[in-house]
Amino acid sequence: MANITNPNYLEIDNLPNRLTVFRVLLIPVVIALLHYADSDIQSALDNKSLLGWIAGWIFALASITDFFDGYIARKRNIVTAFGSFIDPIADKFLTVSCLIMLQSLGRIPAIIVIFLVLREMYMTSLRLLAANEGLKVPVNQMGKWKTATQMVGIPLLMANEDWMHIPIALIGISLIYIASILSLWSAIHYTYNMIQKLKIKRKKSAQVNL
Repeated sequence: MANITNPNYLEIDNLPNRLTVFRVLLIPVVIALLHYADSDIQSALDNKSLLGWIAGWIFALASITDFFDGYIARKRNIVTAFGSFIDPIADKFLTVSCLIMLQSLGRIPAIIVIFLVLREMYMTSLRLLAANEGLKVPVNQMGKWKTATQMVGIPLLMANEDWMHIPIALIGISLIYIASILSLWSAIHYTYNMIQKLKIKRKKSAQVNL
């Protein structure tokens, strides 16, 4: 439903949307760096460590833009239809593509990647249902912690080497496992709240029709 009270709702060219598009454009860069670092090309082998760190830092940069585009949009009241559509897609494109790439490099178990991808598809379907029913189901705190741990764990696995005797890869995979647990819990919590809100809506609708 269009937000007619917001004069910028149909606008496309603004700073938050530029940041979102920029985040999308960074995805193939990160994937290319990881792929090139894992190739048999001698120049890539000589810079394998550096390429992994660069990919990790670019991923971190992309993740930071996710915070700023939403913050700026709310602060300046320039929440738009295009931004509302492309922002969550950009997040999922970035996360899912990087998880799949890390699995192909043998840094994340396939079962974990499958679970996280299916969870994203499930949550997207639930949110579409909520929007179709006119319901607002807020994201719980577990979901936010899941996102935070995942966004830290992924770039650490891209670097995939110790730094100053700190086991970067071990910390990275540990955070991914934690994110998986938080993902399951937040999905269950969101589903429960969604069902309760649907029951309340159905009850009110039945009372009105009496």
